[in-house]
Amino acid sequence: MRWNSMMRFLITALAITGVFFYYITPLALSIKQGLDLQGGTHVVLEAVDTPDAPVSDDALNRVVRIIERRVNELGLTEPLIQRQGSRRVIVELPGIKDPDAAIAMLGKTALLEFKDPSGKTALTGKDLRDSRAQAAPGQGAQVSLEFTDEGGEVFFNLTSLNVGKTIAILLDGQVLTAPVVNEPIRGGKAVITGSRTIEEAEQLAILLRSGALPVKMQVIENRTVGPTLGQDSKDKSAQAFVIGIAGIVIFMLAYYRLSGLVATIALLLYVLLLLLAMKLLQATLTLPGIAGIILGIGMAVDANVLIFERFKEELYAGRTLRSAIDAGFSRAFATILDSNVTTLFVAGVLFYMGTGPVRGFAVTLALGIVLSMFTAITVTKFMLKSLIGSGIFKSGRILGA
Repeated sequence: MRWNSMMRFLITALAITGVFFYYITPLALSIKQGLDLQGGTHVVLEAVDTPDAPVSDDALNRVVRIIERRVNELGLTEPLIQRQGSRRVIVELPGIKDPDAAIAMLGKTALLEFKDPSGKTALTGKDLRDSRAQAAPGQGAQVSLEFTDEGGEVFFNLTSLNVGKTIAILLDGQVLTAPVVNEPIRGGKAVITGSRTIEEAEQLAILLRSGALPVKMQVIENRTVGPTLGQDSKDKSAQAFVIGIAGIVIFMLAYYRLSGLVATIALLLYVLLLLLAMKLLQATLTLPGIAGIILGIGMAVDANVLIFERFKEELYAGRTLRSAIDAGFSRAFATILDSNVTTLFVAGVLFYMGTGPVRGFAVTLALGIVLSMFTAITVTKFMLKSLIGSGIFKSGRILGA
């Protein structure tokens, strides 16, 4: 008996098992979750023609960019904003707490106007450089405005000509406030008062910072995935994962015995590496992504089955255990490579052509293919050769032959 080989096997097996059970839960929980797992809001907006702003391809592209800026200002993780066809924009907001407020903000055209007492527009949102929400002692909250250099000059002229009169500030045609000008205002700065809360002021500031939508958008679909439904999906996915893994382990141990144990340990490493790769790539876990992980586990096991069957054939042909395991891996490699390359090609097409959850599925599938080849061809081979090299097992029956 060669103790060095046996120790290599035991240390490798114990290290993989220990690291898996210690890190698997915090690692799984640290991966970002998609709309279908943590809940959120799915909104479809459609552009509408108006006499002043007809819908065009360029206008819709600008709508997507402006909505992206508005959503990013909300600080959401992994929102999805994508164009659909010539008039629609799909927005998915994972984990959002107030879907009505978010939807109202997404669809606002956010046209800011400063009108003189005669009703003539003197300044618009394009003259703004920045806008910020801030607390106003005794008055709730307010939005501070900073104009561009040119806008600041216009604002100074506007206030100079209208001392003692009111200047109306309108958003999307509705008067926000109409303060009386006490004196000419230099420096290109102003405030909009009247916000009841700092959150309301922040929403307005975001709208003004991100700019106005070039065309009118209306909500044609609003679907909310509640946290409870998302949790239910997670629970069922975890249940399916555990049942699937348990079935695979039982089959591998019953049919391939010690080889099945080695494959199971390699499978633990595969799952751990897959989750680690998703975390490092900042991938988002969705229900299709979980399906991709489970499919990848099946492919990892499939590679081991191919290797073990080749190993048995070589053993039945009269080879020794050591030469049979080398020949088994060598002969199975070409088949595993061909199978995985074709699936990898499909994953590439799905990633290139797909969007959102389909891309998530493609990413987990592609990662699973690469990692399953690594664990099946290197880790399983190393552990089996260490086990056979120890000289403890003389018969192929204990290895499933």
